[in-house]
Amino acid sequence: MLQRARRTLLAAAVAALALPGVAFAQGSFPSKPIRVVVSFPPGGAADQIARAVSEPLSQALGQPVVVENRAGANGNIAGEFVSKQPADGHTLLMSSGGTVSINPHLYQKMAFDPTKDLVPVAAAARVLVFLEVNPAKVPVNTAKEFVDHLRKNPGKLTFGSPGNGSSPHLAAEMMKAQANVFATHIPYRGAAPAMQDLLGGQIDFMFDPGIGLQHVKAGKLKLLAVGSPKRSPQFPDVPTLDEMGMKGFDADTWFGFYAPGGTPQPVVARLNTEINKVLRSAGFIERMNAIGAIPAPMSPQDFAARGQIDSIRFGALIRARNIKGD
Repeated sequence: MLQRARRTLLAAAVAALALPGVAFAQGSFPSKPIRVVVSFPPGGAADQIARAVSEPLSQALGQPVVVENRAGANGNIAGEFVSKQPADGHTLLMSSGGTVSINPHLYQKMAFDPTKDLVPVAAAARVLVFLEVNPAKVPVNTAKEFVDHLRKNPGKLTFGSPGNGSSPHLAAEMMKAQANVFATHIPYRGAAPAMQDLLGGQIDFMFDPGIGLQHVKAGKLKLLAVGSPKRSPQFPDVPTLDEMGMKGFDADTWFGFYAPGGTPQPVVARLNTEINKVLRSAGFIERMNAIGAIPAPMSPQDFAARGQIDSIRFGALIRARNIKGD
């Protein structure tokens, strides 16, 4: 009995001594460089957002912020990697919300549970998708002409995406379902390589997450419509697919930052505060304008709620179209 009491007192003493160290560790965050792991290859929307945030975030936190790309499996490779890192805020995931809201519907088995093994830190931007065609291969000028062209050529046209279940892929599936047309999907390991093949004529069209808008302005691609509930502020004259008769069409996704599950709340709060400051800066807004994205500062709780909403709406589409992961 006495020995048990001594062991209990000893354990309590050890715990008491450890508490100040825990508090100090949280209070001194960050204590080393921060790694931002991007779930898609360089050049895509997630990569551009991560790099637009990294430098000002580094200045705010007083530590280097290093961007690293780990592409594959619609974000699962990067998501699994980050989920297994120490939960101290020094490793973050930058990804589309699909890693949490879409992938559980795509894959029967995942090496991690994104709703438990990752914690939302901060949304970054609402990423729109733009329906673009290679004008040398698809001789149309409007979305209506494009749909008519698809109907006259069932299965003959091809479209690219960053991968099965990515928001550009799901946008195309929405269009196919609502317009009752068929085209062949060519999945890539990111938006940038898909865009290169669209420019090169290897594929015919694509729902672009904004990285091809520079080519639209240069006349190399033709922008036909926006896959959002509202028109893009950057292209107010371009109609939405909802306006073209595809009622309720909404393929927007929220890209943002996640940390390993169990990351202390004060660390998450600090990161959320500093990232939101970056999102409101003129420099970040300018860089998002270039890809047609809209900065989206919000709390971790609101970001998590957004993921749940997207899980419901995209999950229904995935089941209806029988879409499977890579």
